[in-house]
Amino acid sequence: MIDKELKQQVIEQYKTHGADTGSPEVQIAILTTRIRQLTEHMKVHKKDFHSRRGLLIMVGKRRKLLQYLRSKDFMRYQTLIQGLGLRH
Repeated sequence: MIDKELKQQVIEQYKTHGADTGSPEVQIAILTTRIRQLTEHMKVHKKDFHSRRGLLIMVGKRRKLLQYLRSKDFMRYQTLIQGLGLRH
């Protein structure tokens, strides 16, 4: 879980309009933050298979959202992956 302050920072950084909390950009950014935190957890706790399953589910959800954004608006997709540091 990410704390409220970090989540609000991520939403403020990637929102597309004033009250935006559900656009693909915001959802992908929040998932990326959670994935990075859980990846660090998994480095320490290698046998935590329940968290591993949750991590794989989040990665799959992010992948689907990225595919959706890429098909709808390629420029928004490109700026998002550059901002998040995905797909080198």
